[in-house]
Parts: sequence; C-alpha cells; structure tokens
Amino acid sequence: QVQLVESGGGLVQPGGSLRLSCAASRSISTIYRMAWYRQAPGKGRELVAAITSGGSTDYPDSVKGRFTISRDNAKNTVYLQMNSLKPEDTAVYYCNARIGMYSYWGQGTQVTVSS
Repeated sequence: QVQLVESGGGLVQPGGSLRLSCAASRSISTIYRMAWYRQAPGKGRELVAAITSGGSTDYPDSVKGRFTISRDNAKNTVYLQMNSLKPEDTAVYYCNARIGMYSYWGQGTQVTVSS
C-alpha cells in the first residue's frame, strides 16, 4: 500500500514550464511502475508519462519531447517536468503507482495553461 501526494500545479502561460512532484509514503525503489495521468474536463483519464524501476520511460505522442518523467528513489518522489506547455495540457494531473494487481492514485493537482 502507498499514499501519493502531488504538488506543483498552477497557472502558467502558453510556452511556459512547470514541474510536478509526487511524494510517496513509502519507498518507491521496489515499485515497478509509476506514472502520471491527466484528466481534462469532460474527458477520460489519459496516460501522460510512465517510468519503470529500471528507468524505462513511456510517453504518448502528444507530450513526447516536451514532458520528462523522473524518479528519485532516495526521496521517494516522482517528478514530471513539463515544458512548452499548451492550453490543451490543461487538466488535473494524477500520480499513479502500480503494486502487484493494485493501482494507487493521488488526489491530483490542477494545471491550467492560459494567457
């Protein structure tokens, strides 16, 4: 079991950057896969970035080259660096940890990209 707490969201202008953090309540070194998802109003939740314990990453085409996921096992924290933000990136961003057959979620952090 793990509790996840996201932070770092906010309002940013198009073209700007934000870094989201996801702090876990326990060591993440043995958690195989951690990820960020987002959900925009009226839309389903979609994968934004994922990282395995071995450091392999996965991104959808919509954010590839702009977003970077990383994990700091010593701090039990996963980060999402978001650059060149677009209005369509506006959403609630959620941290996810998959442990065995269970999936754990944080409460989400709002990211709004607007001028």
